[in-house]
Amino acid sequence: MKSPQTYVKTKNKVVDPTRRVAAVDTGMYLGKSVPTWAGEMACAKVPLDELHVTEPFGPQGKERTLPALHPDRKEERCFLAYKPPPEDGTPVLVEEFLEHAQFISEDLEWLLALPHDKFWCQVVFDESLQRCLDSYLRHAPRGLDPSGLSSSPAAADMQRNIHRFVFMVFLRMATHKESKENFITPEVFAEIIYNNYLFDIPKILDLCVLFGKGNSQLLHKMIENIFTQQPSYYGDLDETMPSIIQVFDMILQKCGIQSENTGNSQPLKLNANKCLTAMAVPEEELADLVLYMCDTCTTIQSFLDTFPEACSTFKQHNFLNRLSSFYELAVPDLEKAVKKRNFNRSVQEDMWRRISHSRKKMVEIAHLLLQHTCLQPILEGSENMVSYIEDLLQDFTAFLQEKRFLADYDEQFPIADDISLLQQAFPHLDDTRTSYLLQGVESSWEFVGKKRSFPSSANHSTGAKSKTGRDLALSQKEGAGVLEDGEEMRGAEAMTDIPRKGDNGAVCTLSAGELESLLSNIRDLLPDLGEGFILACLEEYGYNSELVINNILEDKLSPSLDKLDRAMARPVKNELPAVLSTRSNVFDDDEFDVFNRDRLDMSRIWKGRRQRESVCATLNDKQHIEEQRARYQAYQTVVDEIPIANDPSGDRDNAFGMDDYEDEYDDTYDINQIGANDLDEEDELLNRRPFTTPQVLRTGKQARENYENEDEEEEDKYEAVKKDHFIQDPAVLRERAEARRAAMQSRKGCRPPPASNVEGGPKGRGQTQEIILDRRRKEANKNRGANHNRRMMADRKRNKGMIPS
Repeated sequence: MKSPQTYVKTKNKVVDPTRRVAAVDTGMYLGKSVPTWAGEMACAKVPLDELHVTEPFGPQGKERTLPALHPDRKEERCFLAYKPPPEDGTPVLVEEFLEHAQFISEDLEWLLALPHDKFWCQVVFDESLQRCLDSYLRHAPRGLDPSGLSSSPAAADMQRNIHRFVFMVFLRMATHKESKENFITPEVFAEIIYNNYLFDIPKILDLCVLFGKGNSQLLHKMIENIFTQQPSYYGDLDETMPSIIQVFDMILQKCGIQSENTGNSQPLKLNANKCLTAMAVPEEELADLVLYMCDTCTTIQSFLDTFPEACSTFKQHNFLNRLSSFYELAVPDLEKAVKKRNFNRSVQEDMWRRISHSRKKMVEIAHLLLQHTCLQPILEGSENMVSYIEDLLQDFTAFLQEKRFLADYDEQFPIADDISLLQQAFPHLDDTRTSYLLQGVESSWEFVGKKRSFPSSANHSTGAKSKTGRDLALSQKEGAGVLEDGEEMRGAEAMTDIPRKGDNGAVCTLSAGELESLLSNIRDLLPDLGEGFILACLEEYGYNSELVINNILEDKLSPSLDKLDRAMARPVKNELPAVLSTRSNVFDDDEFDVFNRDRLDMSRIWKGRRQRESVCATLNDKQHIEEQRARYQAYQTVVDEIPIANDPSGDRDNAFGMDDYEDEYDDTYDINQIGANDLDEEDELLNRRPFTTPQVLRTGKQARENYENEDEEEEDKYEAVKKDHFIQDPAVLRERAEARRAAMQSRKGCRPPPASNVEGGPKGRGQTQEIILDRRRKEANKNRGANHNRRMMADRKRNKGMIPS
């Protein structure tokens, strides 16, 4: 028996630090002495704990007789510890995981292939095998844990193989009788699995989380056999309960919430550290708290769902009230911290998903405890039915102060349905008490500000009494996680609902199948009513078929319904037009519009990069020549005369599509030979006038060239006149050149520079005024020549005082 102090939290699971495989003595672990006879193999059906085998021993091969369960019969094989697949899917890490997992898979497959006696020797005496199995239960990825298996199909297949082999090993370990020949005495089997820690409460909890989905029936038989053969596990579970409750108290303490159920009534010291709230907890610690809560709630829910017989142990420790109080105190603070604080988006989404999952699992835990400890005995008609009913009503009454928990519980598992079952099983149920509970449920919905899916009628009790018997499983529905105020996120298994509005304005959600069921039920009782009228009545009375039938029979319909035709047919839904007919796209009616064209030019369509033709194929392609051949053949044949055959109809003009030109022709000058009598010379008719550019279009350069050409022509003519002069006078030539230059400048509009004389007379005799002015003008205009403005710059420096004057 283990003490409750030995259970601690490691890797977000309740584990036992003393978990180990004991080194078992040969004759002590069986609880009885070893039989004295040896050397013979049991031929009869002998249990394994009483079986002896004879096998060779030592280098000489001497035979010896040993019990079937003996440490010397264990095979020397080292089982590797399990490592989870990499989260990021790195190829190197994935390859390492595959290589490591291959060894584990081969070892477990070898273990399962061993015969019965060899298998149990390996299980009992091989510590490496137990370490391998424990490592898988501890590190195997859970449902919400991120894993890189999606990016590597090989790693996913290997993980599935190991998962299957581990489950088969535990299943064989939990079976004390494999066949008529291979079995263990139940009492000895119970001592082996308990004293050697082959199974304990943490292992069973992990088995339920990992293998409960899809193997619930087989896992239930396995755990039931363990608890049946060894009742001491019920005591271990009872001693584990304080540690499980301590998990929730620790989360409340980390969030700075003081609960009344913690039992810590000691006053706080003045020098005690101030407790942090969920808004002030560091990010990593807050993520660990959320992960811790999610893992614990998921584990408990899987265990209770797989092994309902443990619900009574949880009920004895008042776990239901602790759970509802924790839900009311911790969940709102954690949700507020996750929504308000600035986290990484992926981390925030993961935390919010885990909180929503934890809320759902906590509500399911409460429903499982109520169902298996109260409702199930009531439905089975047990002797103490009254006490079970009283316990259920007390639990519901205790929920009334936990408004949020009560609203979420009623959303997944309506309390009105449970009260209906109680009224069917026990007709003398107090209506006042049930009405008080239903009103408390309504107030809880109003407190959290949520709208019910179905508006409750005023007479729940009467409506519930008129219902026929229904199975308890109908009330098991998937819950919803609230994202924001007024916004809900339905679970993955929730149905797709149709929103409709009831009489009080509340939004009702009815699936198409449920709506058709309501219509068929009313039509069976009142076949003369039309479906359209029935639909209007259902919408008016909040889809309560019983209230609709009652008001129709008693003629108490509302005035708006009395005006309707009772044979009104169901309105036909106008089908929405096809999307293709109403779409508008810039590529409509192009050559690739497959919605409007039956045939496409597939030569214009290719996949990937288009393979262009080679240079030789392009040069050898003479298609363009063939395309132009027909055009040029039209110019090949010239027909001068077109023979016209005798047409019996007499229509020769239109024989070849040629019409005569009927326009009036001016033949006034046809008889006159214009220009025939002119006396033109032959040279004038043959020579053309040279082209001359108009003066307006001439540029300045062309004008100058023309004038120069004209001057040269005049000089040539003048020189031609005086051909008798062999040598002309140079003075005359200079005068002519000066005259030509002056004429040219005058034509250009340039004034000739004034005559300048700076030489003057000899010194000492005085100079004229013109000479003085010319010299001054020359001095002022020196900068235009080769002096480069030196005089002006010198004057400027002198005026500024840079050069002494």
